[in-house]
Amino acid sequence: MKTILITGCSSGYGLETARLFHAKGWNVVATMRTPRPEILAHADRLRVLPLDVTRSASVQHALELAGPIDVLVNNAGIGLFGAFEATPMDTVREVFETNTFGTMAMTQAVLPQFRTRRSGLVINVTSTATMVPFPLVAAYTASKTAIEGFTESLALELAQFDVRVKLIEPGYGPSTRFAANGGERMQGLIPGPYMAYAQSIFATFGAAAAVTTEAAVAEAVWHAANDPAATLRYPAGDDAIALPQAR
Repeated sequence: MKTILITGCSSGYGLETARLFHAKGWNVVATMRTPRPEILAHADRLRVLPLDVTRSASVQHALELAGPIDVLVNNAGIGLFGAFEATPMDTVREVFETNTFGTMAMTQAVLPQFRTRRSGLVINVTSTATMVPFPLVAAYTASKTAIEGFTESLALELAQFDVRVKLIEPGYGPSTRFAANGGERMQGLIPGPYMAYAQSIFATFGAAAAVTTEAAVAEAVWHAANDPAATLRYPAGDDAIALPQAR
């Protein structure tokens, strides 16, 4: 029976992915900064652990508690929407600490066991914003684009050890807590000169015919985890699948 560790399971993609893998018979280690019993009910083959991917001690402690794993899903992330001109560099660094450096830290921490065992899979969740340019998410896109390049290179260097690395690229997910989780962080990031443009972008969001659901991302992760092919990228969501493959 395989074991998967998923970061960022308090809501959205991570929560749905944990539920799916558990329902399909896997051992699931669901992590989140502050575990809440009401999110994932106690069950056999399911453990909920505290994890802050920006703190090395927390990363090491969570992996010690989890024990050997077969798949790591780096899903934990924070969103940011706003004009880059108005975005404090401390906020940009905060986004990178979780989205970029947190993903790298988790990956680096599991590689010794994967390399020694000559098996294991790292799945990194990014965004279709890395494929097709999108306005008012420059810092967020940069943090996810860094992980795209990181994953491409890492996949090559780990192939010699039979360790695989893959990417999940979700589209626009209006049912997630992307905006709510970053609400305080985003305050004041749309100054007056950008307001009309931002409102036009918001209107585009509301008119979107195809979007990405939590279930679609969970299914994409399931497919990637069980796909023996050397596929690197897995679009997740109807809008993501419909995007032109710009690369």
